Amino acid sequence: MIVVGAGISGIDAGYHIQTSCPWASYAILEARDAIGGTWDLFRYPGIRSDSDMLTLGFPFRPWPGSKLLADGPSILAYVRETASVFGIDKHIRFGHEVVRAAWSSETARWRVEARMKDGTTRELEARFLYMCSGYYDYAAGYTPELPGRERYRGRIVHPQQWTSDIDYANKRVIVIGSGATAVTLVPELAKQAAHVTMLQRSPTYIMSIPAIDPLAKWLPRSAARWKNIGLAMAFYQWCRRYPERAKQWIVEQVRKQLPDGYDLSHFTPRYKPWDQRLCFVPDSDLFGAIKEGRASVVTDTIDTFTERGIRLSSGTELEADLVVTATGLRLKFLAGMAVTVDDKPVDAPSLLVYKGMMLSGVPNLAFAVGYTNASWTLKCDLTSRYVCRLLDHMHRKGKRMCVPQRDPSVEELPLIDFNSGYVTRALPNLPKQGAKVPWRLYQNYALDLVTLQHGRVDDPAMQFA
Repeated sequence: MIVVGAGISGIDAGYHIQTSCPWASYAILEARDAIGGTWDLFRYPGIRSDSDMLTLGFPFRPWPGSKLLADGPSILAYVRETASVFGIDKHIRFGHEVVRAAWSSETARWRVEARMKDGTTRELEARFLYMCSGYYDYAAGYTPELPGRERYRGRIVHPQQWTSDIDYANKRVIVIGSGATAVTLVPELAKQAAHVTMLQRSPTYIMSIPAIDPLAKWLPRSAARWKNIGLAMAFYQWCRRYPERAKQWIVEQVRKQLPDGYDLSHFTPRYKPWDQRLCFVPDSDLFGAIKEGRASVVTDTIDTFTERGIRLSSGTELEADLVVTATGLRLKFLAGMAVTVDDKPVDAPSLLVYKGMMLSGVPNLAFAVGYTNASWTLKCDLTSRYVCRLLDHMHRKGKRMCVPQRDPSVEELPLIDFNSGYVTRALPNLPKQGAKVPWRLYQNYALDLVTLQHGRVDDPAMQFA
């Protein structure tokens, strides 16, 4: 096997391959020079998880800390320690950026081309290719057109390109955005900045949760993990079934944490809860910064940058020494590599996704992508378990190839039922999901647990040869 990516999902894949398929050899190809993926890439102030660590952590090596939303350096250390404890790090080949993958039915092998740091290329072959490279572009984040930015005398930086020389102490800072990155940055920057303004085009649902799980110290780790899974699933289902009631309740919780008379329109989105991902903040840190006057929220659109800051469509000018564009990510499917099957290019938008992890008509290839409504690791771990069940079935039956074959009668649907900007921008370049199983993506951990961990691997949609 070749596994691409040495982040959380890649380390999880390595554990399951060597545990469930000890007869298989594997290598993990990592474009960067370090383990960690997301947690090695992002260096902006306050970087932390946006889902609880009991479910983001590996089920085979539970998160040891007490924080629900842990800081990035702690998560990075945990991922690297896990790779070392289980010897997974010995299978990683750093500096291998996968650029092409070609499948040959004649040899039943993938030939993978990796670009090295010095510009040379290296080819590797494997019977199965497992993409654990995440879904966004590490080269650059998304920044919309910013009119007049060339006039601005201060510094503009995207969080994905944050460097240690960025000075914000006693400076006026504008953070453009209202998603998970923005609500993480604002309270952290406000600890040293003169003032931080979160400039948003539209509000996001934001909820405060305890920084430390009060029950985690009394419950066994597995019980605490299942408690959090159950609560998250129940809350999501309640929000989807009773969106108006959920909206009122979420906004009311925000009201209780802000000064009397505060304009709640800044925290009252136009969309329903979970049409986009909710943002969670630990111990009301964002609301505390606002209450203390160290941070503020402005809801408006940008007319133009000026020499001193940003002029809004309302005519107001916000002055700033530093502007941080927390405006989102760019998605990159299958690490952006060129894929061919028997010399024919794979056109991802024309394909259906099988069980949330394989592509119709593409043999011996799986990919790990997390949930939009829960922790990334929950889905990736289920995917790795299923891939190993599939491999073991092929090993026992003497099969060299497996390929999902779509039913032409299955209706196509967008891959992700989510209207966040980073999703809607990428949808035209992504494969589709189908209207029924095994082509439907349910974003439901309990259902996936049953179907992926205990369901058949030799269902009618899967062909073996």
